[in-house]
Amino acid sequence: MKPMAHLGVGIGWRPEIADMVERLPGLDWVEVVAENICPGHLPASLHRLLDRGVRVVPHGVSLGLGGADRPDAGKLAALGERAVALGAPLVTEHIAFVRTSSPALEAGHLLPVPRTRDALDVLCENVRIAQDALPVPLALENIAALFSWPGEELTEARFLTELVERTGVRLLIDVANLHTNRVNRGEDPAAVLDAIPLDALAYVHVAGGVERGGVWHDTHAHPVPPVVLDVLAELRRRVEPAGVLLERDDDFPPEGELEGELAAIRAVLDGGPADLGARTTSTTSTTRPAPAQTPPAQTPPEQIPPEQARTRVGLQQAALLSALVAGTPLPEDFDRQRIRVQGRALAAKRASVVAKVAPELPAILGGEDAYRTAFLGYARHRPMTDGYRRDALDFAEHLLIQDLPADPAARRRLTLWWRDRAGTRPPRRIVRWARTLLGRAA
Repeated sequence: MKPMAHLGVGIGWRPEIADMVERLPGLDWVEVVAENICPGHLPASLHRLLDRGVRVVPHGVSLGLGGADRPDAGKLAALGERAVALGAPLVTEHIAFVRTSSPALEAGHLLPVPRTRDALDVLCENVRIAQDALPVPLALENIAALFSWPGEELTEARFLTELVERTGVRLLIDVANLHTNRVNRGEDPAAVLDAIPLDALAYVHVAGGVERGGVWHDTHAHPVPPVVLDVLAELRRRVEPAGVLLERDDDFPPEGELEGELAAIRAVLDGGPADLGARTTSTTSTTRPAPAQTPPAQTPPEQIPPEQARTRVGLQQAALLSALVAGTPLPEDFDRQRIRVQGRALAAKRASVVAKVAPELPAILGGEDAYRTAFLGYARHRPMTDGYRRDALDFAEHLLIQDLPADPAARRRLTLWWRDRAGTRPPRRIVRWARTLLGRAA
């Protein structure tokens, strides 16, 4: 595989810290969430970084290449447009599924694919479709998981290795996710690093998280703990990565703390001791799940017709996602406690993202606590089917139909907010009910 061009040390560009990112000393490159930018209207901060020669790589989160459906052509075209607009050397995505089509459900989050032959066949075909459609090379990221699928046939390392061998795709290794999976699934990061093809490494992610009740949550909202830097050091002992990037998506710290985290990453890459004296002490408990059993080596079966594999994977993923977001019975042999944790995490993330895309809603409903209580009650019975912006409108409709909020002034404000944003969507029964209420509340 052709060596990856040198990227250096970078950080995830986010609008909330755009000015800070521009001031960071020695910054080599940044990564942007592809779905959050428009090729024809790039933020001024990204233009300034590009003018300085800072490379910008688009990082997709919505393709769902591990899902049972073939990749959406429109999403692939949009990702390619962003790569061209940014002059990016590659684009990246995740080994995950994010939705199902039957029933139509959105997770709003990256969920792990079962490490089975069926799932690998589907993923490989989806990756080849994406590679053919994209104007630049593609790299895929290993994700953090709160649970394991029952009946898996391949280890993480074998799954990644065969993916690379069959498609030639590059890998984006997130060392924080390797640590997450050590805590949550009993997987040894060093064993994974020993067994995957590191010559396919595109670059590396580093991020923070927190442990609660024996479960590691990959929050991207906490400082990078020493145990994650230890995994980065393990990787560095095996290969010199072309690039390493710090991810931070929320609870942004002062500029000096970000500089310190980048300095700690550089120290690991340079082989010297990272100064962690001022850093948060590791919260990792000393108890761990029993190491995951290594599935026995298997001879790959004869090529399964892709449609049969897609059907089986689709049924598995739909049953799981329905249990997570729609309250249907959980398929057999999953860890029920872990699935409950995952379900709560999905609902909490959904509430947080809707509040970001529709920041007026918490204010209309009387504050963050009142908003979250109302939204989580709604989310228990109304799974997301069409993205966060549609979800915000559906939440508002849900409240209006119930004559909520109780305060008439707040209800009028919510009515006007919904009316201004509902557009010309074809009327459904719920919309007709809401329009009847509009006449009463206006």
